[in-house]
Amino acid sequence: MSNKQKLDDEQIAELREIFRSFDRNEDGSLTQLELGSLLRSLGLKPSPDQLETLIQKADTNSNGLVEFSEFVGLVAPELLSAKSPYSEEQLKQLFRMFDRDGNGFITAAELAHSMAKLGHALTAEELTGMIREADTDGDGRISFQEFAQAITSAAFDNSWI
Repeated sequence: MSNKQKLDDEQIAELREIFRSFDRNEDGSLTQLELGSLLRSLGLKPSPDQLETLIQKADTNSNGLVEFSEFVGLVAPELLSAKSPYSEEQLKQLFRMFDRDGNGFITAAELAHSMAKLGHALTAEELTGMIREADTDGDGRISFQEFAQAITSAAFDNSWI
């Protein structure tokens, strides 16, 4: 199980999109102001001091600006450490706990039962909310892929708070 410490192409492309949309004058670098609004769009609230420190940390060529490669260097550790606090094996074990009949899917009933066993009795609303959020293909049940995605993104959201 190799934990590859590199962003995948999709993440790089996403970052490039974000970077481009905040690079107002399209010069391939972000000013302190541009970086500030980018981070705020991600739900972060850096103080001017934090921003200053970030720029200094990211600005490896010391021109007072943050180029795309510097930006990637800045956020990659954040994204990678937050990517998933769980290994594939842990996710599989967790999934098997919920997938009571072992058919490779978690149904609403299985989810309700497992959550109740863990001491989190869910209301019908919470249950449908959880299923809806995790069930990306809309078939009313949660596959392992969807489960892993839901667990990972929940962990990811918390790391920014």
